[in-house]
Amino acid sequence: MGNRVPLSVLLVLVTVLLSIFHSEQLQSSHSQTFLRIQRLLNFPAVLSSWNNNTDFCSTDSTSSLTVACYDGTITQLHIVGETRSPLLARNFSINSFFTTLVRLPSLKVLTLVSLGIWGPLPGKISHLSSLEIFNASSNFLYGSIPQELSLLSHLQTLILDHNMFSGHLPEWFDSFPALTVLSLKHNLFNGSLPDSLGSLENMRILSLSHNHFYGPVPDLHRLTNLQVLELDDNGFGPRFPQLGDKLVTLVLRNNKFRSSIPDEMSSCYQLERLDISANTFVGPFQLALMSLPSITYLNISGNKLTGMLLENLSCNSGLQAVDLSSNLLTGILPKCLMSNANDRTVLYARNCLEETNQNQHALPFCHTEAIAVGVVPEGKKHKPVSKAVLSLGIVCGTFGGVSIIALLFFIIRRRNVKTKTKDPPPTKLISENAASGYTSKLLSDARYISQTMKFGTVDLPPYRAFSLDEIVAATNNFDSACFMGEGSQGKMHRGQLKDGLLVAIRSVKITKSFSTQDFVHNIEQIFKYRHRHLVSVLGHCFECYLDDSSVSSIFIVFEYVPNGTLKSWISDRHYRKSLTWTQRIEAAIGVAKGIQYLHAGIVPGVYSNNLKITDVLLDQNFVAKIKIYDLPLLSLMRKVGQGNPSRELKSPSTNKNVKQEDESDVYDFGVILLELILGRTIKSRNVDTLKDLLQASITADGEARRSIIDPAVRKVCLDQSLKTMMEICVRCLVKEPAERPSNEDVLWNLQFAAQVQDAWVGDSQSGSDDSPISPLASIRMTFH
Repeated sequence: MGNRVPLSVLLVLVTVLLSIFHSEQLQSSHSQTFLRIQRLLNFPAVLSSWNNNTDFCSTDSTSSLTVACYDGTITQLHIVGETRSPLLARNFSINSFFTTLVRLPSLKVLTLVSLGIWGPLPGKISHLSSLEIFNASSNFLYGSIPQELSLLSHLQTLILDHNMFSGHLPEWFDSFPALTVLSLKHNLFNGSLPDSLGSLENMRILSLSHNHFYGPVPDLHRLTNLQVLELDDNGFGPRFPQLGDKLVTLVLRNNKFRSSIPDEMSSCYQLERLDISANTFVGPFQLALMSLPSITYLNISGNKLTGMLLENLSCNSGLQAVDLSSNLLTGILPKCLMSNANDRTVLYARNCLEETNQNQHALPFCHTEAIAVGVVPEGKKHKPVSKAVLSLGIVCGTFGGVSIIALLFFIIRRRNVKTKTKDPPPTKLISENAASGYTSKLLSDARYISQTMKFGTVDLPPYRAFSLDEIVAATNNFDSACFMGEGSQGKMHRGQLKDGLLVAIRSVKITKSFSTQDFVHNIEQIFKYRHRHLVSVLGHCFECYLDDSSVSSIFIVFEYVPNGTLKSWISDRHYRKSLTWTQRIEAAIGVAKGIQYLHAGIVPGVYSNNLKITDVLLDQNFVAKIKIYDLPLLSLMRKVGQGNPSRELKSPSTNKNVKQEDESDVYDFGVILLELILGRTIKSRNVDTLKDLLQASITADGEARRSIIDPAVRKVCLDQSLKTMMEICVRCLVKEPAERPSNEDVLWNLQFAAQVQDAWVGDSQSGSDDSPISPLASIRMTFH
């Protein structure tokens, strides 16, 4: 009889064979899954090496592509596409994509960056129960974070930067006890932060920059491992957050903090980067921050911090950049900041420092502002002034004031007598350089005019004073053929300068006796009105009476914009072709940028401009330019008969108290958007009705939306682009000013609408009846 094979050997052979068979099946299953992922992502370049013969567990790892295996199962998938990847095709389904991904249930690391993925994050991601790291940044994901994500109890890193997620952060973040990194930068989140964030004791990095969060920051002092906290460009405030002392990076820039800096910050010995700029922090600046042993970057600019700098203060030798600008600091710039000048950037303008090379306010400015915000340095509180001393001060001050007034009266009277003895004829003349008394000062003083203003901007010549001869020659002696119209801000003539530049010249008659010096402050302001999306000011001219040199007329020279009004390309199309949908979005972006410059690009900002679609012109390249805005000098001209020009300039439109709440320009912009979308003239009494119509269509289907818009763009307007425009329009038109979006919100959404439209620009330009309608689901963009 032959030898029998022992049973144990047979079992081993069967086990090996089954293992090999199972491994092959698993490999085949993995191959099918990866190749389907490749197809769903529309065969991106980063996955070009994948094919039916690829051994996915043996591929070489790169910074863009990594597949890692353990015991035959896929544990890591890392895919990074090209920067600024466009949206995936219209037939992309995010549900199908994640249904495929969950076939890899052992994934611990999942990275999907810059792949053009769009849609709401599906709740089925919770099926990847082993997931520890999830990074889906730089895509087009929108909606809220699904509650099913809370089932990923092993999650350690969650990165969703540069998407369009919206809504409030959920309260269930304490479901992630191991979470160490939470980064949600550049999204549309709003509301206040949940207190549950304060219980994540393993948190090392918390980055929520560039969202729409507001309110107080939760108590984070229990996060003893927190090293990076980035909250910039939100609405957090008013109090400085409670933090641990192991921070390496703290960025609170551009929020609404208005408290003092806590003393504990001077004990953050690991702190390398501190940026609290563009807030309203008050109280003393802690000088010890400059000498922290690890500090390399310090930015406190744009606050109301007080304190005296001393020449011999110490600072960390590794400090590479310091910005102390726009505070209320006094004293002398420390020598330590000026050492290693070639390797260090130091900014300190707009304080009250002595002997500096950067522009400073006079010393009383900082003292006055410090009193206004109620900050009295500790240990320097003064004793009450006695009544005797106060009385003596009042008497001396009164006597001194009377003496000065008498002296001024004598000097003015003597000058008038000399002037009358000359007996000049009452004819008119023009000063060739009426502004010569102050132009040189303005051009050398950065507090009034930026470096770009000195040399001209937006491809225009530098600002200057014109002579009357130049104005007369440019308009052919104000020929009727050059007349363009007349309104509350004077007459407008078309003209051409000697160098061939076309201009528009506004002339205003002065009915009262004012000298050129009365208008100095106004001229200082109009220097600043030069921007790509404004009809820029090129210069001015004063016409004066010869007998007393008072101003009889003012001419303001603007650039000439040849393509007519935006309205004529939208509502008045009987003699020209209508703008395309893409051109309408670009025009809206231009107007929004012009408004943003008027609000934030100049000081003081210009508000309540009463904008209408007829106030927007298009240049030869169809760039939108705002032609009428609340120019201080023109506002003054409308009211010049009422009083002194220096008092007239203090109008509500530039008042700092009004500045924070004035959203009327956003409302007016919403009306312009309404006309761009509907393609017809909008009367003010119909705005609310049409806004409600848009609101109803947003929640309806794509066909309902397209049925109400301008027929000229109906066939080539992508649904998601249209819906985004409708949503931002409706939000601009809400009744409560505080609930209207910021300029930044408006711009972001308009640029998104343009990007979505451009993704299928070939289809959009075809104009065929079967032009595609994007199947993108609704984006619910909710802001506070």
